Amino acid sequence: MAGFVIKRLCIVAPLLVVISFLTFILNGLSPMDPAEVVLHAQGVPAITDELIADTRTALGIDRPLLIRYWDWLIACFQLDFGTSYITGKPVWSLLGPALLNTLKLTLVSSLFIIVLSIGLGIVCAMRQGKGLDLSVRGIAFLLTSMPSYWLAALMVWYFSVKLDLLPTSGMASFSSYVLPVAVIVIGYAGIYFRIIRSSMISNLNDDYVVYGRACGLSERSLTIMVLRNSLQIAVSVFGLAVPVILGSTVVVENIFAWPGLGTLTVNSILGRDFPIIQAYVLVLSAAFVLFNTVSDLLNAAVSPKLRKEF
Repeated sequence: MAGFVIKRLCIVAPLLVVISFLTFILNGLSPMDPAEVVLHAQGVPAITDELIADTRTALGIDRPLLIRYWDWLIACFQLDFGTSYITGKPVWSLLGPALLNTLKLTLVSSLFIIVLSIGLGIVCAMRQGKGLDLSVRGIAFLLTSMPSYWLAALMVWYFSVKLDLLPTSGMASFSSYVLPVAVIVIGYAGIYFRIIRSSMISNLNDDYVVYGRACGLSERSLTIMVLRNSLQIAVSVFGLAVPVILGSTVVVENIFAWPGLGTLTVNSILGRDFPIIQAYVLVLSAAFVLFNTVSDLLNAAVSPKLRKEF
């Protein structure tokens, strides 16, 4: 197991370096000079070439690319992602609280998604082709096909405007979680439960299940065996569920005015606040890589065969 962990880390480290470099050069992909963005944000009335040159020197963007990248990378390890072009505040002072708020929404949603997906997946797999299975799959297909912004607007109109039961924005109380969590869960539970169902059905049709029935094992024992063998794909699926949801809350957060990464990032994109955009892309990309690595390690712990194949 130790060798497997070392091999995985040897892959993760250079991958994160490549991701960080691609993230860093985002500044150069913009048609607008970062110095001009800063000057516009400061409300400078007359922007001259000399002023742009002085600002580039102050920002350090007139130095060689690799030197700037190295300094930026070392600073990122210290959670120093630079200074916002718009507000002049440290990026982490803005990104940190927003990330915490998004993580709260993501973790609560992920918990409901995992429980609901596993429960529906098991029930539908055990009743394959029957009325309950067909009904649940039909409803799930209908709900997951709805655009999240339309579903969110519909729920706001019904539960907040018409019934006046839930708040429409913010995160002042526990009830503020209900609508955004519901939109996220509806969007993803219908996808993940079908994966669990397919894995369960595949294991139910394996030879060891037939042999177990022939030997007189109870259906409960066989179900536990199938569930344990289906755990591998469940770990892989849900290992990436958190970063996927983390990166897809942009629409939900903006509709419900949730003070998270989605809202901060949209405002930063509109204002061309490159340091915040860079930090967001880097944090999200690192989350995908790290969660994927953790899921691989958990799969290897469950299935020794994977450790030998790697």
